Amino acid sequence: MATATTYGARDHARAQQGGRAEAMPVVPAGDWPAPPCEAGHLVWAETVAGGNYTHRVLARGTELRLTDLRGDACAHLLLYAADRPWERLNVADTVKVQWNAYLGEGRLLLSDQGRVLASLTADTSGRHDTLCGTSTLVRNTERYGDGTPQSDSPAGRELFKLAAAKNGLEPRDLPPSLSFFQGVEVHDDGSLDFTGSTGPGGSVTLRAEQDVTVLLVNVPHPADPRDDYVNSPLEVLAWRAEATKPGDPLWEATPEGRRAFLNTAEFLAARGLI
Repeated sequence: MATATTYGARDHARAQQGGRAEAMPVVPAGDWPAPPCEAGHLVWAETVAGGNYTHRVLARGTELRLTDLRGDACAHLLLYAADRPWERLNVADTVKVQWNAYLGEGRLLLSDQGRVLASLTADTSGRHDTLCGTSTLVRNTERYGDGTPQSDSPAGRELFKLAAAKNGLEPRDLPPSLSFFQGVEVHDDGSLDFTGSTGPGGSVTLRAEQDVTVLLVNVPHPADPRDDYVNSPLEVLAWRAEATKPGDPLWEATPEGRRAFLNTAEFLAARGLI
């Protein structure tokens, strides 16, 4: 189809309707094949290519499932309270308050206000990281020759800047991130070993415990020792569900977690949100 004229370009563009690429958002989300819930409940369906990013605002109670389709995805995550982005994921408090640097089912993702932004309700991977953050422009330029967003080896922080800008945030609003599907192990002397992935098909499911802005970047882990920029697609699915309530085993799992949930409930109740 000729695209040398405006009419030709328009006809060519319209001819793409209904086509699907390997990595793209699906709109409406309910058209996703074999959704993990009733199709009407699916609110986000997307495949994020390696070296790319996505973002979305999710309502309280929404469940978000990330899947490493081929075994080389690495999902770097930042969370913000949706209407007050100064309350955001605090990785240091997430580790410190729960006495554990390793993420997995039952862990909570905490803000710097001692409240729960999201909880991990399922995990089939077990290879995650709260310590190393994401890659930077300088580091990727040293390793791969380029780290700019438009290059073949974009850095995680550079992509986070783009995702942040689309949500009214600036580079100074980017705290340290955590990552899923590529892990590290901490030794007694404080040194780190890269443990890599468990292979294709690993997934984690998060539950939003407040309305949250989600920033996701899919780039190689900064400790990945491979010379090449190796990164495969990440599947992102989200559906309507309910937030964790008192009496839920997750709410009562630890004294620290219970206090974080109480802090969250008190805050939301004062605003008339629960």
